[in-house]
Amino acid sequence: MTHQFDPTSLREYDIRGIVGKALGPADATAIGRGFATRIRAAGGTRVAVGYDGRNSSPELEAALVSGLVAGGVDVVRIGLSTSPMLYYAEATLEVDGGIQVTGSHNPPEYNGFKMVHAHAPFFGDDIRDLAALAASGAWSEGAGEVTEADVLDAYTSRLMAGYAGGAYRIGWDTGNGAAGPVIEKLVKLLPGEHHMIFAEVDGNFPNHHPDPTEEANLADLKRLVAEKNLDFGLAFDGDGDRIGAVDGSGRVIWGDQILSILVEPALREHPGAPIVADVKSSQALFDRITALGGKPVMAATGHSLMKTAMTCTGAPIGGELSGHLFFAGEYYGFDDAHYAAVRLIRAVHLSGRSLTELRDAMPALVATPDLRFPVEDGRKFAVVDEVIARLKSEGAEMNLTDGARVTTADGWWLLRASNTQAMLTVRAEATDQAALDALLAEVDAQLAASGVVRSVP
Repeated sequence: MTHQFDPTSLREYDIRGIVGKALGPADATAIGRGFATRIRAAGGTRVAVGYDGRNSSPELEAALVSGLVAGGVDVVRIGLSTSPMLYYAEATLEVDGGIQVTGSHNPPEYNGFKMVHAHAPFFGDDIRDLAALAASGAWSEGAGEVTEADVLDAYTSRLMAGYAGGAYRIGWDTGNGAAGPVIEKLVKLLPGEHHMIFAEVDGNFPNHHPDPTEEANLADLKRLVAEKNLDFGLAFDGDGDRIGAVDGSGRVIWGDQILSILVEPALREHPGAPIVADVKSSQALFDRITALGGKPVMAATGHSLMKTAMTCTGAPIGGELSGHLFFAGEYYGFDDAHYAAVRLIRAVHLSGRSLTELRDAMPALVATPDLRFPVEDGRKFAVVDEVIARLKSEGAEMNLTDGARVTTADGWWLLRASNTQAMLTVRAEATDQAALDALLAEVDAQLAASGVVRSVP
């Protein structure tokens, strides 16, 4: 038996697509068969499986489990869960890998699979290998057994281990995603006063889309913080691996700004350590790491690539602009928005200041959000290469970790190709709006030289 995946579902970091079009139960079974084959080839025998709150997740999880057991591995089902819960299960149970059925922060019609093997991300060539195995039908055969494990209590207890973070009045918005049950348990363990909205898991996401990187999705949380006069608010994406925050004044604290707050206690506990941040992160973050005696490491964007950079450098903490925050040192090395929430509360407490005061103290910079615009898959990387070649001939100051990050007297701008979509991404940061406009004019001139006009999709 062989199977062909829709090629659009095979992404760099995971497998993801619209259910019923690019993804379905047959794909889930084939993923299970291929993953089982890889696990057994490495001498493994057991895999943990979880699923998020999307309407299609239970059916895809059942098909995935059937594929895994037919491939001869035992399955430990943890049920409805967030991605960090699955990562925790993979790190703490006697298993050799894990798969989370999740559409992450995508719209309701999407779903997908995030995979871990031997405590490391399973991505890139690993995903391409699953497709090759499916096309050839060269799967392992067997009859695995299925057991169940409830890890929610153990996981939330682990989030609180050694907590000394003080008591605050906090708003929590889980956006009807899978983080709801985790946060409901967590707030019962945390001191202080806690107000939750949209905690019920609902795959239709009836209130707003669960993506805290879009400011519009934080409107309800801002309102809650204002109406109840709370200290701050925290929000989560659909599978609980990305965090968003607003301060007491309703200002968004973006992922790189959250990391800039977390680095002070991290470097106090790990003096001189490397700290990893992605290429989209503010220069203010890299400067702050240096000022605190740490070693800033700029890494490529993408949760699998960030985890790899964390492992290679031995960094105790890392993060992305998108709100993926990674914790090694005292933790397990994966991105976990629930744990990030606990660590942020602790960092605010240790600072002796409010989150609003910490935000006030940040450098006054003007930045664009992630500006994404469509460019054909076959052209997107070539455009970036052409821009880099021209910039090199002009002697520009560049970092080429992931696309081109160009530093000028006005600030910096980044051009990179998306690994997951037919898109180019631009981000820029400057000291004021006029300088930011000048940077974007530079970007547009470079794109025009390659026949591309930046537009909103």
